[in-house]
Amino acid sequence: MVFVLVAVAVLALLVGVHRYVWRRLVGDTTAPGSALRRAGTVAAWLLPLLSIGALVSGRAGAPFRLQQTLAWPGFLWLAALLYLTLALLVGEAVRPALRWVLARRAVDGGTAGGVGAAAGSDAAEIGSSSAETPARGTPAAPATLVVEAPAPPSSATHPSRRLFVARAVGGAAAVAGLGTVGYGTYGVLRGPRVKRVTVPLAKLPRSAHGFRIAVVSDIHLGPVLGRAHTQRIVDTINRTQPDLIAVVGDLVDGTVADLGPAAEPLAGLTARHGAFFVTGNHEYFSGAAQWVDHVRELGLHPLENARVEMDGFDLAGVNDIAGESEGQGPDFERALGDRDRTRASVLLAHQPVVIDDAVAHGVDLQLSGHTHGGQLWPGNYLAELANPTVAGLERYGDTQLYVSRGAGAWGPPVRVGAPSDITVVQLASRQA
Repeated sequence: MVFVLVAVAVLALLVGVHRYVWRRLVGDTTAPGSALRRAGTVAAWLLPLLSIGALVSGRAGAPFRLQQTLAWPGFLWLAALLYLTLALLVGEAVRPALRWVLARRAVDGGTAGGVGAAAGSDAAEIGSSSAETPARGTPAAPATLVVEAPAPPSSATHPSRRLFVARAVGGAAAVAGLGTVGYGTYGVLRGPRVKRVTVPLAKLPRSAHGFRIAVVSDIHLGPVLGRAHTQRIVDTINRTQPDLIAVVGDLVDGTVADLGPAAEPLAGLTARHGAFFVTGNHEYFSGAAQWVDHVRELGLHPLENARVEMDGFDLAGVNDIAGESEGQGPDFERALGDRDRTRASVLLAHQPVVIDDAVAHGVDLQLSGHTHGGQLWPGNYLAELANPTVAGLERYGDTQLYVSRGAGAWGPPVRVGAPSDITVVQLASRQA
């Protein structure tokens, strides 16, 4: 019952938002029956249907080609709808101010026209009295001053102020909203940028000082981001020449059958101590067991509630909490329970929310993703409600948590206010 109520509320909100955007961008700016009005109305119906298709086609098992066809317009429209709505809401504050300015200018113009007409009439009267001076002794007729009001502008050649304001505000909102989406899409397709963070660990020996871990999360291969996206990420990571690579979940949004070829460039990852992988929640929507086997075939080392000893610290990884529905959730006791706590430890865990378990098991550094940094502003404020840390490095007791914004995007291939990244985490020994 609760799910039904939430679904109805979300549907009502989407209908209301689409109605508002149509009214401001189409209804207020075009003539009834015009070609532009008809085209805008068709788009207002078609685009949300494409968005729904993009969202449900993967879960419904639709052919991958159909998923790709729906994904680009459907997901991009979701981002465009967000920023068009925000821009139009800002325009609501501008609209009355613009009308006031135009009204004042019209009044000032009318006053100036009246004065000019009066001056012209006076001159005409003076000229007329000079030319037609009555004979001496004949009483003069009283002079009459005629002031003509300026002719109103023709509605056939000048749009009304209301229409002008609607088109000006709507046009500016369209430019701002679509421009934001375009720039955010460019940022995703360009590929992630490299961040560098130094993390001091109290128990790290001098021999491991300067050890570099390339952290990449949330690649999200799917119907939009494919093999070229993977290759850009692999090339970026390899250029950093890390000692170890950590892929911390949400690699894919689809099955091995559909996305196996897109993931193949991961076989080219190069690091002195190898590349390691833990599952994210999206792997459990896509066949986690098959993906764990596939990344192993590509040369990555899955850490399924497991630990390996590196030179100077322990590296552990736990399954994502979404795996609990399949009996494959995180098992911190198995991954960390019997280790030597005098050694430094680094934990790979997709979601930041498991930080309390990491603290309880004496982890020195947890590396996570999942949040995308909010991906689409103001989504970061929502992400803050569900995650202890949205992006960056924070301390919880004796445990430090680093959260990457991720290298890809889920849904719309757009990022605004949360650029994608690959982070090179350099471990520092206090003994160095």
